[in-house]
Amino acid sequence: MSNSDLIRSLYAAFGRGDVKSILDALDPAIEWLSSGDAKIVPWGGRRGGVAGAASFFQALAEYLDFEAFEPTEFFESGDTVIVLGRTKARVKKGGVFDGDWAHVFTLKNGKLLRFREFYDTKSIADAIAA
Repeated sequence: MSNSDLIRSLYAAFGRGDVKSILDALDPAIEWLSSGDAKIVPWGGRRGGVAGAASFFQALAEYLDFEAFEPTEFFESGDTVIVLGRTKARVKKGGVFDGDWAHVFTLKNGKLLRFREFYDTKSIADAIAA
């Protein structure tokens, strides 16, 4: 399985609500980075380890109802996979945001070692504040 195939399988797991399969694919030393200050964007900030990544998914479930989550382009170079996509989500106690994102995955020995997520934090902060 190529690194891109592994990442595609993780997106499919997310679409099924199968967070356990995602967590099982993580290196114990995973570094999980999501843009935005966690004081403003609850799933934002830096997390470490599998428990830290799990807390990211818990925050998503607590705060968001996804209307669309679409990885659209995949680029692979060695141990790095970059994915471009779009999300439209409703903040459970707020408004809606719709925007593009970039995810950068670093893999080692078939496990996800680092995840970095970049998105428009202002549109999300506005939806949270609505």
